[in-house]
Amino acid sequence: MKKWLVAVGLAAALALPALADTTTWTIDPNHANAQFFVKHLGISTVQGEFTKVNGTITIDNSDITKSTIDVTIPADTVYTRVTMRDNDLKSQHFLDVAEYPTITFKSTKIASNGDGTYDVTGDLTIRGVTKPATLKVSDVSKPIQAMGGWREGVSATTTINRMDFGVAADPGMIGNDLHIMIDLEMTHK
Repeated sequence: MKKWLVAVGLAAALALPALADTTTWTIDPNHANAQFFVKHLGISTVQGEFTKVNGTITIDNSDITKSTIDVTIPADTVYTRVTMRDNDLKSQHFLDVAEYPTITFKSTKIASNGDGTYDVTGDLTIRGVTKPATLKVSDVSKPIQAMGGWREGVSATTTINRMDFGVAADPGMIGNDLHIMIDLEMTHK
């Protein structure tokens, strides 16, 4: 789920005005959204989100591929609009937030696709299991001055297999592919 956060950092680096060799952006948790979609019984799609996303993106203004992204999501912020389902997702059956309170993503590689989009690969950790994941970053906005500093937005998507991360409850009832969509706003003073 952190894959999308990596994508955000990459996008910011591309649009950042040449202010310095590196610029550190902070994800604005009030303007960040990490949504997920998964099949239920193979016939419908259940969607949810994590209501808090925190992190920093350090952009290398001379070489975007040398930029870094470090994101943390409090796992207990999962929200699907159904209290019973949210409690189950927080339980040992799924995320086990008591034992593993955060989901993290740390970038390891950023590659430009040459068309304004990027592939951001990194280490995604869910439920204590770390696996590589790649975010497809697009919709990188140009930085603007607003609300007392610079702001920039970005979108990213990825798909992971929940079983790879030990989130294995209810096979057959709940799909294995977890589709993730991230929209972030970042700030820099």
